[in-house]
Amino acid sequence: MLIAFDSTQQALRAEMLLEYADIDIDIRPTPKEITAGCALSIEFPGEDVQQVQAIIRSEQVEIRGIYLKQEEGYVTIDE
Repeated sequence: MLIAFDSTQQALRAEMLLEYADIDIDIRPTPKEITAGCALSIEFPGEDVQQVQAIIRSEQVEIRGIYLKQEEGYVTIDE
């Protein structure tokens, strides 16, 4: 799964929060299929989605969306 952001500041903030929560993440370029204001995205395992959503909500991190990669491309999941 992937989180896209509209600002680099929010991406770096989310990286710090998710690492602190001991979630396995990777910083990667935002895929061209996803329109976002920031070139950085965070990839994380699907089994951590509920914990990631809880952290994003509680810490009020501004995101473009959380995406799941499927054969036809990326689809937004509900928050």
